[in-house]
Amino acid sequence: MFISAWVMQLRGKGIRDRFMEKGIIQVYSGEGYDKSAMVLGRAIQIASTGRDVVIINFLKRNQNEAFLKRMEPEIKTFRFEKSAVEFAQLSDEHKQEEIHNIKNGLNFAKKVLTTGECGLLILDEVLGLIDNGIITIEDLHHILEAKSEDVDIILTGVHLNDAVCQLADKIFKIEAVNYKVY
Repeated sequence: MFISAWVMQLRGKGIRDRFMEKGIIQVYSGEGYDKSAMVLGRAIQIASTGRDVVIINFLKRNQNEAFLKRMEPEIKTFRFEKSAVEFAQLSDEHKQEEIHNIKNGLNFAKKVLTTGECGLLILDEVLGLIDNGIITIEDLHHILEAKSEDVDIILTGVHLNDAVCQLADKIFKIEAVNYKVY
C-alpha cells in the first residue's frame, strides 16, 4: 500500500509560481491518519525557514501533546475541546459544551490571522466541523477572509465538497492505493 496525492486545483498562476508563493490556502482531504502526518511535515518545513506555525486541532482525541509541545516556540499546537471522548460519542449536553469550546478555537484562529502571529495556520480536521453541522461554509469563509497575503493556511478533513474547493488555491486528495506486483 502507498499513499498517493494529487493537486486537484490550481488557480491563477503556473504551478511553479504557486508552489513558491506565500499566502495560499491548501486543503488536504481523505480517509485515515495520513493527512495530519503530511501537514505536520509541511509545518516543520515552514518552521525551518524561520516562519512560525500555529496548529489548531478539531474533533480529535488528546494526542501526544507533550511531544508536540517540544516543537515550541516555532510550532504551537492548540486543542480547545476538553473531552477525551470522541465528539460523535458525547451526549447532547456535552456536545453543546464542546461546540462552545470549538467556536472559541475558531475565534482564536481568526485572531491569529488578524494579528499575523504566524506564517502558516493549520486548521486540522476543520472540514469535520462542516460535516457535523457545527459551522457552515460561510463561517469558514469569514475566518479565511481575515488572512493577510503572506500567511499560508492548510485545512484538513475527510470529506471535500465544491464550496470548500472554491475557497482553496490547492487541493490534495489523499488516497491509500493497494498495489500488487504479480
